[in-house]
Amino acid sequence: MSNIADLIEHYILQRLAAQQNRNVILRRADIADAIECAPSQISYVLNTRFTSDKGFVVESRRGLGGFIRITRAPLQDLVYSDLISKVNADTTLKDLHHMIEYMLRHGLIKNREAALLYQAFNDVYDKLSSTDRADFLRSLLITLADFSEEE
Repeated sequence: MSNIADLIEHYILQRLAAQQNRNVILRRADIADAIECAPSQISYVLNTRFTSDKGFVVESRRGLGGFIRITRAPLQDLVYSDLISKVNADTTLKDLHHMIEYMLRHGLIKNREAALLYQAFNDVYDKLSSTDRADFLRSLLITLADFSEEE
């Protein structure tokens, strides 16, 4: 390990790997004692290496009785959340086709699901108001996310 940030990251990842529920609760003081570092260095590592972009959810409370809860979110959950957040009244049919292609290419859906989504999107695109269409499309993506297999 080349620096303190690497040591802190390694320590946290080891503790997380030891948990079967993708979740670990730590105390800054315990990490600081184990690594022999300042709590601010722990905060830096949490803010730069344990981000939602990298598949982590971090809840942190400071002070006496404070804790750090780190949860590893399945990558597919993050992808579905991102896709769902992109669907709005201005979403075009072409945008939707790109989303389906992305999900198919990255193994989030199979060919059969892609075909059903293409058909559903094409059928409702011109028949629903833009607000209703966005709600419908979001509900389809939420359903896919709910029924997707865990990593």
